[in-house]
Amino acid sequence: MGSDKSPVGSSGGQKKAKPDRGGPDAEGSHKCCGCRFPLLIALLQLLLGITITVMAFLMTTISPSLLARETPHWAGIILCVVSLLGFVLYFITYLPDERTYTQFIIKLVYFLLCSVGLVISIIVIAFQGHHYSLTNGFICREIGQDCICTLEPEDPIARTFTYAEVTDCTAVTSTLMLYYLLQMVLNLAQAIVCLLGAFIMWKHRYQVFFVGLQKSSPSTQQWQNV
Repeated sequence: MGSDKSPVGSSGGQKKAKPDRGGPDAEGSHKCCGCRFPLLIALLQLLLGITITVMAFLMTTISPSLLARETPHWAGIILCVVSLLGFVLYFITYLPDERTYTQFIIKLVYFLLCSVGLVISIIVIAFQGHHYSLTNGFICREIGQDCICTLEPEDPIARTFTYAEVTDCTAVTSTLMLYYLLQMVLNLAQAIVCLLGAFIMWKHRYQVFFVGLQKSSPSTQQWQNV
């Protein structure tokens, strides 16, 4: 009768056992990419912060008489700091909060800065909206090297607003109003991004619950993450 062929190949060796990839060592070294901070949020914060800061400094070139609340460069600088902290959260390796205090502190600081950025953005929107409505009713005239604006030119005791080193009042009634409007839009976007970043930190830290049943002994418990 014909000889039976051995299932083993001509090399005569046995198949090498594949390494167990589901062991505890591989599971412990796995990086939770989904638990890392989203890169898009940090990029949006950085872009918005730079744009708001640059636009605020451009507003100061119109007149040195503009106040700090009219040129909110401080709001953009704070958002840039928040975005840098977001990049740190993205690039660090994920570890459970029970195994490291540094990661928890960074998350807490980021959450607080996002909350502060949200409040500051709302304040900036209020200031810019007030100045926009105020400038919209200005009646301006050039006097020397300054632009003098008032709401009621017929009233001799009406409050006047002096913009130094402005020889053309259209820079106040047109260009400055456009900057006010853009600042409101940008700070509204900044408030939304800060709220989203704070929500992500809160959800990752507090919206994770552990449930389970105790089996065989009080010291042995099985938990399920939901």
